[in-house]
Amino acid sequence: MQIKDRYAPSPTGLQHIGSVRTALFDYLFARSTGGKFILRLEDTDQSRCEERFVQNLYDTFRWLGFYWDEGPDVGGPSAPYVQSERREIYRNYALELIEKDRAYYCFCSTERLDKIRQEREAAHSSQTGYDRQCRNIPREEARRRADGGEPCTVRLKIPLGERDAPVTRYHDLLLGDIEWKNSDVNPDPVLLKSDGFPTYHLANVVDDHLMEITHVFRAQEWLPSTPLHIIMYEAFGWTAPEFCHFPMVVGTDGKKLSKRHGATSIDEFRNQGYLNEALVNYVALLGASYEEGKEVYSLGELAERFSLDKLNKAQAIFDYKKLEWYNGVYIRMKSDRELAELCQPYAVTAGLFGGPAREPSEEQRNLFIRAMPLIRERLVYLTEAAPKLGYLFSEPALPPVEEFIPKKADLTAAVDLLRRARDLVTSLAEAESDEDAEVRVKEYAEANGVKLGDLLMPLRVAITGARVSPPLFGSLRILGAEKALVRTDRALAALTRQPG
Repeated sequence: MQIKDRYAPSPTGLQHIGSVRTALFDYLFARSTGGKFILRLEDTDQSRCEERFVQNLYDTFRWLGFYWDEGPDVGGPSAPYVQSERREIYRNYALELIEKDRAYYCFCSTERLDKIRQEREAAHSSQTGYDRQCRNIPREEARRRADGGEPCTVRLKIPLGERDAPVTRYHDLLLGDIEWKNSDVNPDPVLLKSDGFPTYHLANVVDDHLMEITHVFRAQEWLPSTPLHIIMYEAFGWTAPEFCHFPMVVGTDGKKLSKRHGATSIDEFRNQGYLNEALVNYVALLGASYEEGKEVYSLGELAERFSLDKLNKAQAIFDYKKLEWYNGVYIRMKSDRELAELCQPYAVTAGLFGGPAREPSEEQRNLFIRAMPLIRERLVYLTEAAPKLGYLFSEPALPPVEEFIPKKADLTAAVDLLRRARDLVTSLAEAESDEDAEVRVKEYAEANGVKLGDLLMPLRVAITGARVSPPLFGSLRILGAEKALVRTDRALAALTRQPG
């Protein structure tokens, strides 16, 4: 038997980090077992499904770097993989359950159902769900009414214990044996709506059977649906797949991950400048452990090591600080050219190369690549490259005079220090390395009795426009002596114009 699992999202919103974790575990399990990973679009809720969310689904997983073996956009032997294109299939199976006396036509109007709900609320009744008004209508009578065009739905008969077991049991691969009282299952839920569209439950079970799904991975919020699905498998006479329900992804406060914690959609993480490898690596460890002492894994390594016995029962805590650490790790693994390519789209958006959305010239692109060593160790997000390197692409505005003045010094001292540093600019810009430049400036500072930090600070501000910046020596080499001297002279002119 070939292992088959599936990711079955409803295209009603952007891809959420919790859903992507489920998809990633599906993918890793399929790869670790030589199985197939399938995508199915559950779009039966037509009022909420949008094509832009379908496109977001495809774009998200192409960016993340793992994809399905079968699906709406790649095809496969179980096509179509979109539920709205399989309506006749579901109708036929709903009618089959009626013939087996495991389902029935329901002619209750929306108004009647609303009235029942309102009366229960007014009476503070604990009773919920359908009251089974139509359950005992003779089958032939119900068929005549349905065939005659009377509006109706099809409802599943939940076993009530008259001749069936009053409980439903199943084994969860993570949680173990589970027993659910049938009296606690949603009372006779709708399988086929009056408009001919199936509900989630019917479509889900029929598709998993026809697509030969062997394993269903999903979040624990779907636990209440599982006994209902088991009942449906038994009603059809089918073997149910194996179920595995993951704990929820929560914030550090123990509450379900949401906007109040930070980014939740993959688009948000991507726009903030996270690398796909960092996100995949971190998400793969949410609720799973692989190898003691090892935290960084490629996608291939994760697939080699993944197994169900490495999943945890405890809730998965999403730690944004830990994800930032992963992002920094992967940034530092990139070559200069790779990192520049990753940062460039964000730099273009920020207008680094001469205006919003303006692509770099060949000269600017080469400069951007050369500048990567200046910021690699300081980057947390790809979006930070542009603001950190802006001074290399355009002359920065002069900051307030106070920024040039070292601690325990005054304006006169700052001007003197900057003049001294100016004498070193050409030598530092032509140094072969930071180490070479450091030797030269230290020798000068010792010979002239000045503190190294005090000597360099006014020069740093003159060159970069800020006290805190990427390494000064590397910046001077990239800018070149000519441009560096222009900036130094501009700063000196501004400082000497200040009143004593």
